Amino acid sequence: MPPPVVPAGVAASVVVFDRRTGEFVYSVAPSTSYRSASLVKLLIVLDVTWSSGAVPAADRGRLDVMLRSSDDAAATFFWRRGGQRALVTRMAQRLGLVDTDPPPAGQPGFWGYTAMSAADVVKIYRYLLDQAPPAVRDYVLGNLRASTRCGTDRYDQSFGIPTALARPWAVKQGWSGFGDTPATPCTAPAALPVQMEAPGALPVHRAAPVDLAGEVLHTTGIVGADDRAVVAVLTSHPDGTAFARATATVTDLVRSLRIPGATPA
Repeated sequence: MPPPVVPAGVAASVVVFDRRTGEFVYSVAPSTSYRSASLVKLLIVLDVTWSSGAVPAADRGRLDVMLRSSDDAAATFFWRRGGQRALVTRMAQRLGLVDTDPPPAGQPGFWGYTAMSAADVVKIYRYLLDQAPPAVRDYVLGNLRASTRCGTDRYDQSFGIPTALARPWAVKQGWSGFGDTPATPCTAPAALPVQMEAPGALPVHRAAPVDLAGEVLHTTGIVGADDRAVVAVLTSHPDGTAFARATATVTDLVRSLRIPGATPA
């Protein structure tokens, strides 16, 4: 495939894997690391379920809202419980992730500063589809198929795959650097956040870079009948880029891709 056209000033990595043929349709800058923003929540849920191969009943409320509506308080709860930076280190070892690193030692509570590449994100989805215990696979992907339009932070997370492509899909999005309050708050219902304990001194991630300056915006997931294609589009934008402009850029980029099994929306 010809490489996707990316606007000047925007950095993008695109990896698309066709599960039917076993081939990579796109592999553009696959090993470039970006700060993950909420993509690290995929590692968080797998860490919670790793030992038992099941989803603890007591954790389902937090995990539901973390996966469907990208709730940050839920992620912080599990991040603290899982040992913060150690969570990323052990999950990278378990899954064979080579471009994934924990946040800087001086900022251990900032889970969104975890560095990840598009290639590693695709590995995570392939693990979920082909190796994870069925109970974990069905739970995680079921929540990602039920992704809400609005995150609990009132950012609209329907950019990229959910807007460009018709269902079926399962998605996990990521965004960072656009501020704590969206310029145009999303008003569609989000999954209801559960009651959380106060996170104490540990901060929820904020808009500062871990490996790149400026704003980052990622759309990732599985698309097509029989979960045919795994897609990871990770991007960084010039500092000061508005959320609306970044989301339009990412959605247009996804629309330009020839993804096996996908139907344009």
